[in-house]
Amino acid sequence: MASSLEDPTLERHFKGHRDTVTSVDFNPNMKQLVTGSMDSSLMIWHFKPHMRAYRFVGHKDAVLSVKFSPSGHLIASASRDKTVRLWVPSVKGESTVFKAHTATVRSVDFSGDGQSLLTASDDKTVKVWTVHRQKFQFSLNAHMNWVRCARFSPDGRMIVSASDDKTIKIWDRTSKECVHTFYDPGGYVNSVEFHPNGTCIAAGGTDSTVKVWDIRMNKLLQHYQAHTNAVNAVSFHPSGNYLVSASSDTTLKILDLMEGRLFYTLHGHQGPATCVIFSQNGEYFASGSSDEQVMVWKTNFDKVDYDEVLRSHRKRAASPSVPTPHTHDPPPRIPSKEAAPEVRAGAEPRNLAVGDPEVVEVGPAMFSIPQTVSILEQRLTMTENKLRECLDNQQKITLQIRPNE
Repeated sequence: MASSLEDPTLERHFKGHRDTVTSVDFNPNMKQLVTGSMDSSLMIWHFKPHMRAYRFVGHKDAVLSVKFSPSGHLIASASRDKTVRLWVPSVKGESTVFKAHTATVRSVDFSGDGQSLLTASDDKTVKVWTVHRQKFQFSLNAHMNWVRCARFSPDGRMIVSASDDKTIKIWDRTSKECVHTFYDPGGYVNSVEFHPNGTCIAAGGTDSTVKVWDIRMNKLLQHYQAHTNAVNAVSFHPSGNYLVSASSDTTLKILDLMEGRLFYTLHGHQGPATCVIFSQNGEYFASGSSDEQVMVWKTNFDKVDYDEVLRSHRKRAASPSVPTPHTHDPPPRIPSKEAAPEVRAGAEPRNLAVGDPEVVEVGPAMFSIPQTVSILEQRLTMTENKLRECLDNQQKITLQIRPNE
């Protein structure tokens, strides 16, 4: 089926960072992309042609992880300066900062409801915070070395963390207990992600491999040796059928999890590929590199599959009697040796009319931190109040419909 569809294509590339791009994320509204860099800045890139890019300055050292909140109204950034910042992604560049750890913060993630923040650090801990007021909730302390990456499960009940102690730990968020430890003696894990259905995790490591583990049976399902150097990042396609990986061998690889094979090799970056992520609608993926470039690719290959998945989700939302759509779990397979197509990004992406955008510098001089904190607090409180109001109204309506229950 894949052969009748188009190969992935390079749509845009953005230049503006002055050092390695470390992290990339799409705004859920698909109008913006955020990147973090070793140059200590964040940059927001707009998909509309000729719109200026924003460079956010505030961190005192390398920015190692960036993430949009599920609503797209906030960006969290983690830095080597031991702090986490929350930014409003507008030209005002308002941010609030808090010291999250006693060492470099490597990773930041929002829970699916946007209420909690997860951070991981070289101080060997994983911490959970409220987004509102950045209140510390709890710490997970079982790792024996730096924690490179931590993620919430799609339903928010579990946490996965990967450390230089060569373990991946699965945590129960309610009990705060480590429920399973995967030992990976082959190398250090740089990146770990939950499968969209929450049943599996994928990990990319310094041993050049991508591994998929089942967290219900606690066993290794798939093991890919597609790269020739360290794997720095992995991301699941929202259908759950594909995985993209970024490696120090400069390539991106797309793995077909259903077939257990390498699907595509993408050449575009001139240096180690450091980060990669699929957009939430699965139509695009974005990558960053030590070549200081950000590339946005159009997926193309999964249009038919993914449309069907979305249709079944919509049907179920409209009618609760329709059974839950089940994205297949990646089956245990021996990866196929079949050669995968190689996609080479030309010197210029498809969208030739778009040159590098003008960059607007947004620095801390434009606002005062106390004022910013209060602005953010007001906005978050308003959001919380609106949510409470909606829930109250929903309850009233329910009581009116079913007064005797």
